[in-house]
Amino acid sequence: MNKKPIAAIAAGLTLALGGAALLPGLGLFAADHLDPPSRTDPAQDDTPDRAADIADIYAWHTDDRVNLIMTFAGPQAPTAPATYDPDVLYTINVSNATERTTPDIPIMIRFGTRTAGNQFGVQVSGIPGTSGPIEGPVETNLNEDGVMVRAGLFDDPFFFDLQGFKDTAATGTLSFDSERDFFAGQNLTAVVISIPRDRIANGSNPIDVWGTTARFGGQL
Repeated sequence: MNKKPIAAIAAGLTLALGGAALLPGLGLFAADHLDPPSRTDPAQDDTPDRAADIADIYAWHTDDRVNLIMTFAGPQAPTAPATYDPDVLYTINVSNATERTTPDIPIMIRFGTRTAGNQFGVQVSGIPGTSGPIEGPVETNLNEDGVMVRAGLFDDPFFFDLQGFKDTAATGTLSFDSERDFFAGQNLTAVVISIPRDRIANGSNPIDVWGTTARFGGQL
């Protein structure tokens, strides 16, 4: 079951939601680029909130690691810079208990300007087994307490034939081309986190992962 992302405004806090399930069972909550269009699509909003626009959430594990990725602020031309907005709170939520919609491990991500040369930096807090927030410059692998964090500009990993989708919707005939990728050659901003698996696992419980972005003050 796929669900579209939602947006809600409460007490001046703008919230966008999207996510992915690490293990099957509950279903897959998914965000996509420029959605909801009324807040993030430049064709429908003269001041789109691109920084808070979740593109995708990726989650997978190896024998000893859990890898989490949140992508946002895309797609964009490869000549455009990454997006680091200090006024947006990014959260990767992990549920590893029986109530599968409860964020048992909320991993919070913030950006800010570092004093040295006005360079942007990232702060990631809430990762189990760390002595405190992991902080450092963007576009750098930050390794601390067995965790790796990297925030920066990436080639958009999502694959989708947008023209095939439009043709299929218009004609009712499947018109997808597996070699036609709308996102090829386009970039976005992402945060990549690799965590020891034993810090996330909780017995045989399934693991669910979803992401949110929040901005105080509502729509720009």
